[in-house]
Amino acid sequence: MALQKNVLEYLEESARRYPDKLAFTDDKIERTYSQFLQEAQRIGTMLIHEVDCLNSPIAVLVDRRVSSLEAFFGILFSGNFYVPVDNKMPRQRVEAMLEKLSPAAVLYDPQDERLALEFADRYHLLCTEKKALYEPDEALLAGRRSQILDIDPVYTIFTSGSTGVPKGIVISHRAVIDFIDWMASACGIMQQDVMGNQAPFYFDCSVKDIYLTIKCGATAHVLPKKLFAFPILLMQYLREKQVTALIWATSGFNLVANSGVLQKLPPEHVRLVAVGGEAMLAKNLNIWRRAIPNAVFFNLYGPTEVTVDCTYYRVDREFLDTEAVPIGRPCGNKEVLLLDETLRPVADGEPGEICVRGIGVARGYYNDPEKTEAAFVQNPNRPYYPDILYRTGDIAVRNLDGLLVFQSRKDGQIKHMGYRIELGEIERAVSGFSKIRENFCFYDRGKEQIVCLYDGDAQAEEVIRYLGDLLPKYMYPNILEKKSLLHNANGKIDRARMQEEYFRGNQKS
Repeated sequence: MALQKNVLEYLEESARRYPDKLAFTDDKIERTYSQFLQEAQRIGTMLIHEVDCLNSPIAVLVDRRVSSLEAFFGILFSGNFYVPVDNKMPRQRVEAMLEKLSPAAVLYDPQDERLALEFADRYHLLCTEKKALYEPDEALLAGRRSQILDIDPVYTIFTSGSTGVPKGIVISHRAVIDFIDWMASACGIMQQDVMGNQAPFYFDCSVKDIYLTIKCGATAHVLPKKLFAFPILLMQYLREKQVTALIWATSGFNLVANSGVLQKLPPEHVRLVAVGGEAMLAKNLNIWRRAIPNAVFFNLYGPTEVTVDCTYYRVDREFLDTEAVPIGRPCGNKEVLLLDETLRPVADGEPGEICVRGIGVARGYYNDPEKTEAAFVQNPNRPYYPDILYRTGDIAVRNLDGLLVFQSRKDGQIKHMGYRIELGEIERAVSGFSKIRENFCFYDRGKEQIVCLYDGDAQAEEVIRYLGDLLPKYMYPNILEKKSLLHNANGKIDRARMQEEYFRGNQKS
């Protein structure tokens, strides 16, 4: 059997085996595998004629629609790689991304013409509607394919930070193939599965939905965003479509758990729930497990720089609401090391920075050698040839069962009252309180105070009483403030903005 070199082989094989099967749907259109393949090849043929570049970035203005996916695969057919750009992102951030990228073209749907035209003076704009002028040219497409290696990029996804210049993470065909082949096997994804896509296409969590679907010949429904504002309608939709697999960002998992809808209308067909992006809270895991007790749950961990995920834990026991759910063991063909500041292994039971090696490690940051050099470093244990480690900046420990347990970001370690404290441990304890929906902690170094901002129905005094059985007093938050927490585009708590608002408010007072 020939070695797979290109992710397009997933699509072509499934289109050959299941031409009339539903591949992707959104709230307006449906595409069978043969239809989806043809539309992508039309776009690929159009791009070769209209842009004529190779192994170059092509930006795509994306939304929750199948046409965005057709654009991705069309770009791959043209011998280039795609860069998702959220069509609702602030213009300043879009400009920063495009400036860093200098894309060969900006591909857009007719619905996004107004936004696209704002960049007409600097970039080659191309509307997907123009694909109607072209029939798929298989010989032309095959010629482009022959020039692409498995180490060449599939996509570049930009980081979601709210400050500074965004970083574009370059992921290769081989990295995606390696990860998706492993995950399909580990999670038991089958041709009969129906996926419910929650993660937006500019967020790397969606890579799992996209490529697991086409590898396995499954069906994926792009869930309308409005459903997440009305969880009861979301559950009805999952039931109606008989969705069997939810591979979601933690934010969506938490939203549904906190809504109370699972007790009223559980998604009865779901057999697999795989969650990643932020720390999984045992409290919310327990709500889901009670609702669908026969489902299998996975806790996944990994930054975009390691091709979505690098560790996994298949939930195999009961957890107290206040316990930490492990992030588990390395995914296939990846090694995860816990290292100290000098990049030496830490002792068993000691916290260390998560560092990752393997084919899934990104090619680096696009057009940013300085930041690439800082984060992608030579493995000091193998100094005699290039062996790159990605430094995640996340801290974990290995427990007595040999499982990794996430603790906090590297900048979440503080020294307070003479004690070294992981802020993530405080957050986990607070989150176990039934009256708390979400929270995050940071350190006010000027006042030497631990600050906890939370969304929930509890009063500060109740939270402190609750923590009495869980934490030593030196770990109690000095400030507990109830407020609505801000979130970034990926649904994560926007920690930087929340801290800025807190300190700005304190200065005024």
